[in-house]
Amino acid sequence: MLKVTKIGAWTRVGQLLATAPRRVQGAVDKAMLQEGQFLRTKIVEGIREQAPGGRAFAPLAPTTLAIRQFRGFRGTKALLVQGDLRNSITVVKDGDRVLVGVLRTARNRAGKSLVDIAALQEHGARPIVMRLTPKARAFLHAAFRHAGLDGPNSGQPGTGIAVIQVRPRPFLTPVFQKYTQPEQISRRFLERVAAQLSRDFAVL
Repeated sequence: MLKVTKIGAWTRVGQLLATAPRRVQGAVDKAMLQEGQFLRTKIVEGIREQAPGGRAFAPLAPTTLAIRQFRGFRGTKALLVQGDLRNSITVVKDGDRVLVGVLRTARNRAGKSLVDIAALQEHGARPIVMRLTPKARAFLHAAFRHAGLDGPNSGQPGTGIAVIQVRPRPFLTPVFQKYTQPEQISRRFLERVAAQLSRDFAVL
């Protein structure tokens, strides 16, 4: 009669095999969240560096910078006045999907919808022509004069008409285009799942 002796942590092997489906699902869930956090990090980095996915933002207009400075904000970067938009970018797991972006419920410090602001920055808008109130005209005169722009080419706030142009500064699409090619996602996902599962089997 042939005698077979098992050598090794066979009890542990049995436990791992019995719980394999749960462990694999857990590894998949973690890998999905890690992918979402990876993309969120790239989006935030893109805003900070002013070039999401390597695509540089359009520079801010001198008049926009003049208004910022007059209000006490010295920064010159687009989409970074108070950081509300940047800080609103989040990762949410929804069943077998992970969503990365700005929630519809997100609001800035003034109570305005951040998803609307995000869409405006992502896609831009047609020029908006509006009539200025006396208070708004006075503010623009003061801001432009403070920045040394109050002159023939200052945008003529004294006419009582202002034209607002929001140029597109996409901060989501360039990141997704650069980092979500199928082969890239597959490689990162499989590496993350393997790393999660290897922690279990490495103890054998």
